[in-house]
Amino acid sequence: MANSSDSGTDCHKASIMQFDRAADIMELDGELRQWLNTSFRELSVRIPVRMDDGNVRVFSGYRVQHSNVRGPHKGGLRYHPSVSLEDVRGLAAWMTWKCALLDLPLGGAKGGITCNPKEMSLAEQERMTREYIHGIGDLIGPTKDIPAPDINTNARIMGWIMDEYSKRQGYSPGVVTGKPLELGGSPGREDATGKGVSIIVGRWAEKENRPLHQISAAVQGFGNVGYHTALHLSRLGCRIVAVSDSTAGIINEDGLDIQAAGRHKKNSGSLSGFAGGETVDQGEVLTCKCDYLIPAALQTVIHGGNLEKLQTRVIFEAANGPVCPYTEPLLLERGITVLPDILVNGGGVSVSYFEWVQNIQHFQWKDEIIQMELQAIMHRAFDKVIALADERNISYRIAAYILAIDKVVRAGHLRGIYQSQS
Repeated sequence: MANSSDSGTDCHKASIMQFDRAADIMELDGELRQWLNTSFRELSVRIPVRMDDGNVRVFSGYRVQHSNVRGPHKGGLRYHPSVSLEDVRGLAAWMTWKCALLDLPLGGAKGGITCNPKEMSLAEQERMTREYIHGIGDLIGPTKDIPAPDINTNARIMGWIMDEYSKRQGYSPGVVTGKPLELGGSPGREDATGKGVSIIVGRWAEKENRPLHQISAAVQGFGNVGYHTALHLSRLGCRIVAVSDSTAGIINEDGLDIQAAGRHKKNSGSLSGFAGGETVDQGEVLTCKCDYLIPAALQTVIHGGNLEKLQTRVIFEAANGPVCPYTEPLLLERGITVLPDILVNGGGVSVSYFEWVQNIQHFQWKDEIIQMELQAIMHRAFDKVIALADERNISYRIAAYILAIDKVVRAGHLRGIYQSQS
């Protein structure tokens, strides 16, 4: 039986465990596994920042480039106290598999700075971001590695990155995605991950032959991804019975007003005190009664310590790695379906890809084109994962990994990067 210590599983260990389960079925040899599981490049940098009080603090920053076999490295940049090299390694690998599954011509990367931006002024965050780009600037670029927003980073920070990089290389909007529209950003990028989650949830409801207005859902995490997931689903008729942020959970069995909750958090800084439902401990949102549970915050929040308390039928991984890999087999035994992160949260990187293409073309697409293309990518990936899982009687995660790994291996063989010994 898994226990609560499973919640400490880092992203790298989780990504390898998930990869190995698929690789075993694919019967990949040891040398090929080593190639697929080893990062192309890893960089750690020290970031000295003059704080507003005049003192200098030194932060740790990372950028891991996992694979560029299918295209330039691509992946987010997160600011969080828990950021570590091990986690960034795992997140970078997940990006490789995600881009391959979605059939985007990109590879995987990830970056982060170990900090608490909630305790920093905007000026301090800007100085830290620019110093970070001084450290990693030689490794990124429109044809090398394209960062994007992640936890606690946003369009404003992406604008700082573009500006700092452009000072060295000339005007280069394609160095980063998730930028403000005025700096070459793309329509639809801000809510793209949440929109993509809602598309997958809708397709699953269709598979179950249930209209969304008969579905209740709980969303753990109320940042960019969680908020927009809840907002899009509520607009489609889904009853959002619970949401949470790092301070509190809000539950209302009759359904929450997501826009009102969003306004409250924007004005007060947290969900705590929102009058539209009962305030509970934020962890209770994971275990409340709902048809669909959508963890949209940090990794390994579903583990042996709360496994038996779950009251849902389906988990949609809107966050990266929210289900502990030790726990997933036990969830499946209980009849709880898990739709994996590399499928569910693929909307963000899809629209990031569109933004990158627009920057290269120096031509902005219309929003209706972006929405149509996003839906097509998510539908195509969903259909392939479901079909393979049903055909081979395997989990949806393993099916997604098999599809993704196969594409990377094929590209590696065709480029001559990996030569089979058989």
